[in-house]
Amino acid sequence: MQTAVKDRTFSFEFFPPKTEEGKAKLRATRKQLAQFNPHFFSCTFGAGGSTQEGTLATVLEIKAEGHNAAPHISCIGSTVANIRDVLNQYQSNGIDHIVALRGDLPSGMAVAGEFRYASDLVAFIRKETGDHFTIEVAAYPEYHPQARSALENLKHFKLKVDAGADAAITQYFYNPDAYFHFVDQVTAMGVDIPIVPGIMPIASFSQLARFSDACGAEIPRWIRNKMEGFGDDTASIRAFGLDVVTDLADRLLQGGAPGMHFYTLNSAGLCSTIWQRLGL
Repeated sequence: MQTAVKDRTFSFEFFPPKTEEGKAKLRATRKQLAQFNPHFFSCTFGAGGSTQEGTLATVLEIKAEGHNAAPHISCIGSTVANIRDVLNQYQSNGIDHIVALRGDLPSGMAVAGEFRYASDLVAFIRKETGDHFTIEVAAYPEYHPQARSALENLKHFKLKVDAGADAAITQYFYNPDAYFHFVDQVTAMGVDIPIVPGIMPIASFSQLARFSDACGAEIPRWIRNKMEGFGDDTASIRAFGLDVVTDLADRLLQGGAPGMHFYTLNSAGLCSTIWQRLGL
């Protein structure tokens, strides 16, 4: 299959490694994925300080390699002073692209901090730094697990856009209709920023089920039943997962999605295979 790439944004997401072995693996992963000329590599951010230093170190290494780097910033549990310091660090190091998220409350922390929602963080970044940063935000086609209603989910997304977001990356999903319906809904509300689907390759069913239970992403029953039927047959799970995700990505691009954001889990293999199968 062949899918045009013109005017579309492709990116890959990493998490900051904590060991020397992990750092070496991520360097190899980046080298392999860099051949696809992505628009940027993003790096996740741990709330409450758990991986903040690792995020900075990782994005500076990405930048030093000549690639565009987009660190994640999550505001839950943070103070204005803390977020201002993080923004200053990125500005002073020439980083001009960030992913602004609410994030999860760190374990044992009872209060949210000085920012309640991602829209508050986006507004603060714009107030502090003007147009220095390209700001990505999260979108939830299957609705945020804490949203009280579908309408509340849409309203919160529009608040982030109105606060100054430039583009959005979705939570991963396996039902393309959910994505297209979400885009139609927010477009009808006046949203006109690119909404890039997040793509999660499937390496392990148990891992996918754990992630999905935590973030509220739905695994369609036919996929769940098929994978459960493979038992411990890892090769069959990966082969089936490649077919499912490649077909999903192709349907999204053929339907007009403005690009794709791959959740790599710091591994290049599955993402590379999907990319090549799509003929990108």
